[in-house]
Amino acid sequence: MADKRLPPPLDEEALRELALRYVSRFATSRAKLLAYLNRKVTERGWGGEDPADPQGLVDRFTQLRYVDDAGYAVMKSAALARRGYGARRVAETLRADGIADADREEADNQTRNEAWAAADRFARRKRIGPYAQERPDPKQREKWIAAFLRAGHNYATARRWTDAAPGEMPEADA
Repeated sequence: MADKRLPPPLDEEALRELALRYVSRFATSRAKLLAYLNRKVTERGWGGEDPADPQGLVDRFTQLRYVDDAGYAVMKSAALARRGYGARRVAETLRADGIADADREEADNQTRNEAWAAADRFARRKRIGPYAQERPDPKQREKWIAAFLRAGHNYATARRWTDAAPGEMPEADA
């Protein structure tokens, strides 16, 4: 059996290179970058002279604007809205990505402004309401509402889209 070579333990330079490679490949938040660096230090071990300081590296990358939580939040919320997800689902995703409330303000405003269009995209993708072939039976209607709720839309929006007859677009909230 071939002897599997383990990568050498990390030091300051190797950790910085890993972080640079990560932020150059992925849009990320401070929390996600910190989790990645901590995982790498745990997996490979630490061989540097000073103790490992992933948090200091994340802070430095933030100062250099390699990592921008507010910009990440706006980008991520727009991507989720384009896929048809509602405000609750967007907020849950941003919270899971470690975005602080202060960094989510612009993203939350964008999500509120795009809520109806996101619901339209979701209904179109799932062939619900005006995009369905025929009116649903009561059981199917409940499934459609549940799908809207799982996607993060509120109940009133879900009802308006699921109750719309095939081919008839519901009117947006005033």
